[in-house]
Amino acid sequence: MSEPATRIADVRDQIARAAKAARRKAGDVTLVAVTKQRGVEQIEPLIAAGVTEFGENRVQEAAEKWPSLRRDHPGIRLHMIGRLQSNKAEEAVELFDTIHSLDRPSLLDALVAAGNKAGRFPDVYVQVNIGAEEQKGGVTIAGLPPFLEQVRASPLPFSGLMAMPPLGRQPGPYFALLAELARRHGVTGLSMGMSSDFTTAVMLGATAVRVGSALFED
Repeated sequence: MSEPATRIADVRDQIARAAKAARRKAGDVTLVAVTKQRGVEQIEPLIAAGVTEFGENRVQEAAEKWPSLRRDHPGIRLHMIGRLQSNKAEEAVELFDTIHSLDRPSLLDALVAAGNKAGRFPDVYVQVNIGAEEQKGGVTIAGLPPFLEQVRASPLPFSGLMAMPPLGRQPGPYFALLAELARRHGVTGLSMGMSSDFTTAVMLGATAVRVGSALFED
């Protein structure tokens, strides 16, 4: 087994064990391999090892490397996991299958307009600023109900909620809060958990985990 395959197997095993501990099915958790700042030569081994879901932080970087990769590997799905500027909506709609960072009405409008123009609509997660951090994107908890109404009334397929806990804090309470918000608003999808805390996220209900550094040797 190659080193990338070994790393992927280890991450999947950790997901499976966390899911079992929470009496969940491992198959209900999607592993999104985060490949920001990773070259094609680092991505190809992951594809060869069976990874089909990939995440990028920036539209420009994704546009440079993924169109050719996707032509060679048509089963791949691409996720936008970084902050998205409204003026990049058209490019994002062309590139990505899922956008995890929808957090404001202006971006919603831009994505709908871009989707109408392109004839395709990406799935979206609504990002919640779960730690009320000024420097971080995301709709406020108080602003979540009206914004969810707007998203659900749009043609964009709604996948769930996304959040990133504050750095340096225990992530569990924030994941639990996002899961509670999801239950309160009838949401089933939860994009939460990264390399340092994805097992905690799975135990608390994550349906998508965004794992990068755990898949690579730096």
